[in-house]
Amino acid sequence: MTSSKFAAAAGALAAAFLFGLPAGAAPRNVIIFVADGLRSHSVTPETAPALAAVRRDGVDFANSHSLYPTVTTPNSSAIATGHLLGDTGDFGNTIFVNQPFPPPAGTAIAGIEDDDMQALMNRRYAGDYLGEVTLLQAARAKGYATAAIGKHGPTAIQDVTSRDGRGTIEIDDDSNGGDGGHGIPLDPQVAAAIKAAGLEAATPDRGLNAGGGAFNMAGALVANVEQQNWMVAVASKVLLPRFKAEGKPFVLVFWSRDPDGTQHGNGDSLNELTPGINGPTSKAAIRNASNDLQALRDTLRTLGMADNTDIVVTADHGFSTMSRQSPGSPAAKFSYRDVKPGFLPQGFLDIDMSMGLKLPLHDATGDEVHPEKGFYPKHGSLLGPDPKHPEIAIAPNGGTNLIYLPGPDAKALAPRVVEFLTRQDYVGAIFVNDALGAIPGALPMSRVGLIGAALTPQPSIVVSFKSWSTGCADPEMCGVEIADSGQQQGQGIHGSFGRQDTHNFMAAIGPDFKAGFLDPAPVSNADWANTLAHILGVQLSDHGKLRGRVMAEALTDGGAPPEARAVTVRSEPAANGCTTVLNTQEAAGETYFDAAGMPGRTLGLKP
Repeated sequence: MTSSKFAAAAGALAAAFLFGLPAGAAPRNVIIFVADGLRSHSVTPETAPALAAVRRDGVDFANSHSLYPTVTTPNSSAIATGHLLGDTGDFGNTIFVNQPFPPPAGTAIAGIEDDDMQALMNRRYAGDYLGEVTLLQAARAKGYATAAIGKHGPTAIQDVTSRDGRGTIEIDDDSNGGDGGHGIPLDPQVAAAIKAAGLEAATPDRGLNAGGGAFNMAGALVANVEQQNWMVAVASKVLLPRFKAEGKPFVLVFWSRDPDGTQHGNGDSLNELTPGINGPTSKAAIRNASNDLQALRDTLRTLGMADNTDIVVTADHGFSTMSRQSPGSPAAKFSYRDVKPGFLPQGFLDIDMSMGLKLPLHDATGDEVHPEKGFYPKHGSLLGPDPKHPEIAIAPNGGTNLIYLPGPDAKALAPRVVEFLTRQDYVGAIFVNDALGAIPGALPMSRVGLIGAALTPQPSIVVSFKSWSTGCADPEMCGVEIADSGQQQGQGIHGSFGRQDTHNFMAAIGPDFKAGFLDPAPVSNADWANTLAHILGVQLSDHGKLRGRVMAEALTDGGAPPEARAVTVRSEPAANGCTTVLNTQEAAGETYFDAAGMPGRTLGLKP
């Protein structure tokens, strides 16, 4: 045996020993490609050829699920840890944390889709607000090279405790080439390699794609191409060659802002429900994400790494077109300078609840809000005479709002809040914290995986807003929902418990996954980390018990798909007859959530 062959064989044996693999086996590489906001049915060979190819040639997880609430950071926490939200405590992009953070945040309503806020959350909650080991953290500890690149917020969650630039390489919208200031620090060697590759040192902004318009002006008419081209170039010209040169297996997360960002701000459908998020700009965003995936696959082939790399593709959630119309809302009857007359403002639930329960309304910083003077809360609300000790706190999350009752009279107040919610024409589903007892019209939060070992405060009540279809042949592709967010009617939104929001895209391809396999079993974002930990031979944590499963049926050495059964749960009816109905599937000891709401108010619900 020549010395070079001997060295290679010795290296292979050492790698096998280090990563706990059979002698001679090479540890796998993994790319987790997240196409933010990609609906399962929006992927076709015409709209997204690279995404469709993974689904066709690898495993098609047709019965896929986002976790509820169907927003980004909760599902990012599930993708990262393999735990449901009741364990990670990431209940929404926006949550209430009881005590305000110091300035400049200065509020107890925290927007987690932000690197700096995540750092504050970590400091408050024992150094790791998720309370669970992430896949990247476990892989890094085992000797894998790890990196996360893409949309700020969910990207950093993938290794939420690695924020000094010396662990997982983290690059997002706020990365600035290692020159200090805002954002997570970047390893100087990586920053130098980015410059050496002929790329701008700092992440480009979104340019015209960031223009969301206004109630009287159309939003973006271009996809997020320039920014994402830079990120793909960094991955292809810097990170993947670096991993190859190091000779270490790697786990790379690429979080594509498109189609989510473009669907949110699209200018194709101002104040109209059609085409909504099915116009040309949103379609260009889907194609943009697909092109990015293809570029990464091409790089793997060029570097000779494709045959030993598993690629999994997922979306954090589905998507809907936003409606701002509710005939019964008092909030819609006031006049606001930046809201179309008769449309709902942001904070409509907050305004209506303030009036209905006769409680003063304050914004997230404690300033009193007077809708009769044309003002509304934009980032959550505090209800009650004293905003420092609110009776109710409301954290907006698009198609869902989280309601907290932090005062001593929570048990007495909760039935009043639920009764109020059952009377609003825009309410879809209602869930109540188990500690508050059974309340007619609502189901317990434990039914949807929201009660676990979370370090962060649990919501008291979770309310999903109404959703429906505009009447196209595929209802999931023309879903509409009422939402508490800054988008205009006709732009994109998500967060509800309709199937159009829970049905995300999921597929996988690579040496460990079956080829050309349609998996009929229910799966969710909480299953990814568990499946990939199994492949990589790393250990996740069990601080909480709300774990996803290994999708063994999709693996080359796996058996048949597990049997699944549909289960429907109904609340006791409220005094006015309103009932929350929950559709689930059970398989392999796990529960998957299809849709929930009041019959006639939730797209995809089977009452």
